[in-house]
Amino acid sequence: MPKTTAAKINQALSKGNISPVYVLTGEDLFRKKELIDRIKAAVHPDDFNIYSSSADKADMGEVLALTNTAPVFSDKRLVILTGIEKLRKDPKEALQHYIENPLDTTVLVLTHNDSKKFKTEKALAAAAAEHGELANFDELKREELAMWVTARFKEQGLTPAFDAVETLCEAVGADLNALSQEIEKLALYTATRDNKNISKEDVLGGVGFSKEENPFELSNAVQYMNKNKAISMAEKLLSSGEEPVGVLSKISYPVLKMARIKRMVNAGMTPSEISRAAGLMFWENSLINNARNFPSEEVFLKTLDRIIEADKALKTSTASDPKTLIKGVLMTLFSAR
Repeated sequence: MPKTTAAKINQALSKGNISPVYVLTGEDLFRKKELIDRIKAAVHPDDFNIYSSSADKADMGEVLALTNTAPVFSDKRLVILTGIEKLRKDPKEALQHYIENPLDTTVLVLTHNDSKKFKTEKALAAAAAEHGELANFDELKREELAMWVTARFKEQGLTPAFDAVETLCEAVGADLNALSQEIEKLALYTATRDNKNISKEDVLGGVGFSKEENPFELSNAVQYMNKNKAISMAEKLLSSGEEPVGVLSKISYPVLKMARIKRMVNAGMTPSEISRAAGLMFWENSLINNARNFPSEEVFLKTLDRIIEADKALKTSTASDPKTLIKGVLMTLFSAR
């Protein structure tokens, strides 16, 4: 069934083209909220011509009455109903019947936050696609996330370096609200600076790390099989007071990722298949080529056993020497080098 995109909806809104119905699906609440704010700005309703509620708290009789009522001294009425996946069958069908013949003076915005469940809402989706706008907002991954971050930087008048985007995504993850806040902080940080180029060091400083405290250095050393650096970084972090459990997690995460990649390479999967299956960011694709340098599956299994033992010992306070315990994990991983 036909779907549109946020970019196309924004383009239409900028030209004054407002649809009577918008159905926004997917788990990415941040981008949906941003689009709803743009729809609201385009409609510009006054207090008498706007209704907004979550579906589980709404009076559906009132919602349907409002959608079918002309606005008061205004061109448009805006009705926003979020989380319609929580509605029962009858009110969903009532919404679907309205969407099939919407009032042209009402702008109805519906959000559905469960992608799997929405696949069963075929009649509702078909009606939205035919009589309004149906757009999906899945959570951004890999290249899409990096592109979103880069575009966000540019909106703030900033030009990020490749590794600055990489570092920010690794530090914050896929939380778009948190990413947006960090980018705004960097915009304020560089407000009086003529140079608007954003470096990795700028990002590290913005999220609370100094250049010497790159939080990813240990994980990078592990996944690129740099034995001496990995051991040195682990000892440095422990000596600086970082919790042993936190240091262990910086080792266990890349080890699990490497083990998955190695298994898929051995199974004959293509690089693109591996990238998708392992959920790699685009800058991590080099790990696939580097898989030939990874340990054998037997070594990975031994390392994972050591990680489990170390984690248990650290969390039950039975570890007499955390440094020796963590170094033992690394020595097991690098035993063939």
